[in-house]
This record gives sequence, C-alpha cells and structure tokens, in this order.
Amino acid sequence: MPKIEDSIEVQVPVRQAYNQWTQFEEFPEFMEGIQSVQQLDDTHVHWVAEIRGESREWTTEIIEQQPDKKVAWKTIEGEVKNDGVVTFEQVAGGQTRVNVQMDVEGESTAENVAGDLLDVVKSQVRDDLERFKQLIENRDEETGAWRGEVQEGETK
Repeated sequence: MPKIEDSIEVQVPVRQAYNQWTQFEEFPEFMEGIQSVQQLDDTHVHWVAEIRGESREWTTEIIEQQPDKKVAWKTIEGEVKNDGVVTFEQVAGGQTRVNVQMDVEGESTAENVAGDLLDVVKSQVRDDLERFKQLIENRDEETGAWRGEVQEGETK
C-alpha cells in the first residue's frame, strides 16, 4: 500500500490545531475532493469524495485518539482504503507541527498502478495541509473540540 508522509507548521497552539482537526465534518473546507464527512458516532466517520471524477465512499474507525497529541484511523469498509495517523507537536513560539502519515489504496489495480495514485495523493495531502494552515491561522479560534480519548476503538 502506498505510504504518504508530510507535515506543516501552523502559527497556533497545539490545543487550537488539534481541536479544529477533530471537527471532521468541516474537512471539506480544506480537503480537496472531499464532498462530505459525517461523524456517525465517537469512533466512526463516513466519507464521500470525488476521485478522478467518480464518487467514492468509505467508512473509517478512529482507533486511537489522544487530545492534543494524536488521531489514528483505519478503514473498515468502502471503495477506498485510507489508514493513517495525524500527530500534533508543540514547536517554538506557540506554533504546532501537524504530521500526517497515511496508507492509501484505490479500489482497483488500475488506480494503484505505476505509483500514479501515490503521486496524486501526495500532492493532494500537501495542498490540503496548506489549506488547513490558512484556515486555522485565519480564525480567531477553532470551531469546536472533541476532547475524549479513544484507545483500541473504545471511547473514554
């Protein structure tokens, strides 16, 4: 499965960056191609995206979530496999480094062939992180927060 890793520094404290990132239903505001995100419960999220002109749907399960530190997920059903983790690190001057690691696999061999999918997704992740940076830095405060913890798929 193709692996993508990228990071960006944002000019807000860790708590603010993390709180905004946990507002999954707002992902279409900064993630290109994401048409909708619906949080089904504390640990399940349904995604609809346009990929190469076609609508694709999948559901992920949040398998680990630690406030101000980490959100990890895995795909449990659907047309796209997208497993990953986002971590948040405080850096100098009240800045935050947002780190993304994802494993992505398309529905068919044709979508995965010759690294084409990997290149497309790498570019998209970079652009999405830049848009997240603009979004969070241009707001006075995050639009919400979920401060619960998830360990091995169990909410605490």
